[in-house]
Amino acid sequence: MFVERQRTTAGYTVVEGDPKTAAGRRAVALDKHTVSILRAHRSRQRNVGEQRRAAGKIWIDSGYVFTRKDGQPINPNYATTRFRKLTERAGLPPVRLHDLRHGAASLAHEAGADLKTLQDLLGHSSIVVTADTYTSVLPDSQRRCADATAALVLAAARHTRKRIKEKVAKNRPAGREEKQTPSEKRPTTKKRSRRSRGRRHPIRHGK
Repeated sequence: MFVERQRTTAGYTVVEGDPKTAAGRRAVALDKHTVSILRAHRSRQRNVGEQRRAAGKIWIDSGYVFTRKDGQPINPNYATTRFRKLTERAGLPPVRLHDLRHGAASLAHEAGADLKTLQDLLGHSSIVVTADTYTSVLPDSQRRCADATAALVLAAARHTRKRIKEKVAKNRPAGREEKQTPSEKRPTTKKRSRRSRGRRHPIRHGK
């Protein structure tokens, strides 16, 4: 789906124009189920248009998805009011129509979408806006990310320790004794004692 225009209200006047920023004009990827629903909706619109023309009634093919009976786009205030009535009828807490935008972004982030993907989806001019809005709303996903990162680091550390141990064992000479026996230490001790005695009494050797 492509976002090309936007409709807002200024008082009772409907204003239609380009999106607020260049990033607002964008392509939005949709899942297959949503695409099938929109295609069915478009087919019904065309049938209604043909029936109205056949009956001599006005039908304007405006190209908008949500229209009035004559094909003209609905008033933005109507969509807001209609949504509020539907949420009240369903017994839901107060939810604005604009909150669906944030809800969709939060669910996409929960499903694994990164910030750059969310920026493109929402049409933010800067990724900083996306980061400030959505990095703190999903602590559970952040904890899962932290756990996954820690698991990766620990697994790499275990693998490294294992390789080091294998390398040390491979390079160790065969049959090498870790400790010296007492018989190996005695000659060294005796030699040191003789030298030390010779240094203490040099005159006696002269006689």
